[in-house]
Parts: sequence; C-alpha cells; structure tokens
Amino acid sequence: MEEEAPSLSTTTTSPLLLHERCGHHLRLKTTLCAELSGAVGDLGTYIPIILALTLVSHLDLSTTLIFTALYNFTTGLLFGIPMPVQPMKSIAAVAISESPHLSLPQIAAAGLSTAGVLLLLGVTGLMSFLYRFLPFPVVRGVQLSQGLSFAFTAVKYIRFNQDLAASKSTSPRPWLGLDGLLLALSSLLFIVLATGSGDNDHTHNPSTENTINRRRSPRLNQRLKVLSQIPAALVVFLFGLILCFVRDISILGDLKFGPSKITLLKITWEDWKIGFVRGAIPQIPLSILNSVIAVCKLSGDLFPDREASARTVSISVGVMNFVGCWFGAMPVCHGAGGLAGQYRFGGRSGASVVFLGIGKLVLALLFGNSFVSVLNQFPIGILGVLLLFAGIELAMASKDMNSKEESFVMLVCAAVSLTGSSSALGFGCGILLFLLLKLRELEFSRVGFLKSKSEESSKDDEATSLIP
Repeated sequence: MEEEAPSLSTTTTSPLLLHERCGHHLRLKTTLCAELSGAVGDLGTYIPIILALTLVSHLDLSTTLIFTALYNFTTGLLFGIPMPVQPMKSIAAVAISESPHLSLPQIAAAGLSTAGVLLLLGVTGLMSFLYRFLPFPVVRGVQLSQGLSFAFTAVKYIRFNQDLAASKSTSPRPWLGLDGLLLALSSLLFIVLATGSGDNDHTHNPSTENTINRRRSPRLNQRLKVLSQIPAALVVFLFGLILCFVRDISILGDLKFGPSKITLLKITWEDWKIGFVRGAIPQIPLSILNSVIAVCKLSGDLFPDREASARTVSISVGVMNFVGCWFGAMPVCHGAGGLAGQYRFGGRSGASVVFLGIGKLVLALLFGNSFVSVLNQFPIGILGVLLLFAGIELAMASKDMNSKEESFVMLVCAAVSLTGSSSALGFGCGILLFLLLKLRELEFSRVGFLKSKSEESSKDDEATSLIP
C-alpha cells in the first residue's frame, strides 16, 4: 500500500535530479484551466473556518495566508498531487464554539502539541505500521463519515443563513438576494452541467474512455468534451468574489495595502495546558485518521502511481505546524476532504496547490488583514455548494467494498462516527467489530477442524475394523 522509504543514496541526489523531480511534480497532468479550477476545490472548508477564527479568536489572516501559501508550495513539490492544506477542524471547533473561547496562544499550543505527536509517529515509523495493518473497511468507514459530514454541513450552508462567529445556523435562507437560495442552487446546477458526476477522468484506464465514446453519438461526445473543459469551480468562486463587492461596495474603502507585521507568539505554561487538554486531545485522533491514513488511502485510489507515504504525510503535518504556529498561523493538516474536492474539480498535479499558494501569497502581501472584510461578504451558499461536491467525492471513495461483511464494518464505523461526532469513537467501534467478526470465523473454523478430525478418526476406525 505504501512505497518504501528512499535509501540514503536516493536522498543524496544531485541538484539536477532534484530539479527534474520538482519539474515532474509540477508538470500539468491536464489543462491549465482544470488545474486552476481544482485549486479552489477545498475553499468550501478553508474560508468559513479561517473567517470564523479571525472574527472570534483574532487570528492574523495575513500571517495564516502567508504560511499556508508556503505550505502549498512545499506540498505541491513534495507530493506531486493536489495535496491540500486545511485548518485543523477539531481545534477550530473548540476555539469557536466552546466558552470561554481559546486564545491565539492556546490555539497555537494545541496545534504544536498535535504536530509533535504526528511528527513522532512519522519519524519512528509507527504511522507507517498503523497504515499498513489497519483494517481496510474501517479506513473506508472513516472516509465515508467525513464525506457525509461535509455534505451535511454543506446542505446547512445552502439552506440556512450562518453565524460563523457562533458556529451555528440561523434563519432559513431567502430565495432571492445576492446570497439567496436561488443563487446557490444555480451554482450547483451549473457545476453539475459542466462536470456531471465527476467521472470525466479516465486516465487510469484509457480503454474505458474509448468504449464509452463509441457508445455515444459524435455530437454528444463533442458537447460533453466542451462542457468538461469549463473550470466550473473557478468560475463559481470568481463569481462569488465579484458578488462580495456588489453586496457591499464600501469594503473597497476598508482595503489597505501591505501585509501585517509577523510577530512571535508568547505561549505561557497555562496556554500549553489549556491548549493540549481542550484542543489537542480531540484533534490528535482526527489528524491520525483523516489527515494521514484516510488521505494516503485516497491518494492511492485517485493516483495509483503517486500514492502518498503515511510516514511522509505525518512528518509533513508536524513540520508545517512547527514552522507556522509560533508566529500565530492557524494549525493545519492534510485532509482527505480537501484532496477529494480538488480532484473533483480538476486538480491532477502538484501545480494545482501551487497556484492556490500563489493566490494566497498575493492577497496576503497586497491586502494583509484587511482582506477579511471581503471574505466576510462572500456568499456562504456558494461555499456550501463547493463543500457539497468535496464531501460527496470523498464519500464515494468507499464504494469498493467487496463483501457484505466489509460493508457492514464500514457502515457501522461511519454511523457511530456521525452520531457521536467523533471519528475516534467510530474508529474504535469499527476495529472492535472487525475483530469480533474475525474471532467468530476463527471459532467456527476451529470447530469445523475438530469436527472433521473426529469424523476422519471414526472413519479410520471403521475401515480398520473391516479389514480381516
């Protein structure tokens, strides 16, 4: 399931070979428009969380954009796939919804504590061990629960007005208006017409594309080809960005040129204790399951020739946060939902996230923290549409169960995760159920073995007695 770690001779490559490898990882695997569209595929989760933390916990938007841009550059070069960089969701949920709210140093302490655990698991090889031996249906159950959770949240974004600072839905969204239900549904229909069910990519099996094309009329093939070349997510996102200024033209006066000053946080011992207990403890199992194991498995499903190593992904999460959290950047991780979203909208190479990083860096350097006034006007219904497709794409990765037993374990794991709002709880139940089923089979095979042995013994005795 996972590539072997490179040997010492491989790691000490010449600058020329390193340059060739980086160029290969950034080489476009599809059209430029598709890669750009994929770049915005995970913003349905990124923008609401970052905006809420900026309003509630006074997160420095400019610093977060700068550091996450650097992370995007690094992951694009390192993995060669649209590996996402997303906020740590459990820490963000605690910081926003629980009272008292976590302060910025406490958020940083929670992120650093989580990063330390993942870095240790990656360096020691324990993460690779977990990835190799965890039951496949349990991993799929975690992916299914995360995908459906995103989809449920997306539907709330579309149907109801949102108080992001309080992390809750309010009144039903009106049909008309610049953030109305009609606008969100129109965006959804546009993406469906342009991208269909997301099955336009047949790079893993070119013969499949030829077979499908032969069954269709030439006119239909041409129309579908034109539609599939539309960067749907990019068009919808840019349209939402324009609507920000239409909704409130006065935000132009709020924009100020130049980034904010990056400062080193002062984290006290009390901040470490609160951050670890309230933020890191619920985040660590989620990061292990969704940010490493699920994302590596999904990368193998979507990119069989470029499956991400669990060891590398775990170390990547640790290093990223040890660089940025000290300066007040939001704790981040790699998420299976983000990878699914970027793939769903056209991302096929590391260039996709590099383009996203360029956009973040330009906004941070040009407008700094003042850009939050623009994000505050972004239509939440449109973000919900982007998030919906990302969630469905992630959930559909679980369609490859080969038996009723595997499907049973997967669905129980997903159901418990969704009901208890805890991937760790669902994971534990899934592991227990998987072991019980194996124990049941083991017990029956033992009984069968003993029974067959006794029957053979009795038959031997009868045969011996018949011998004169």
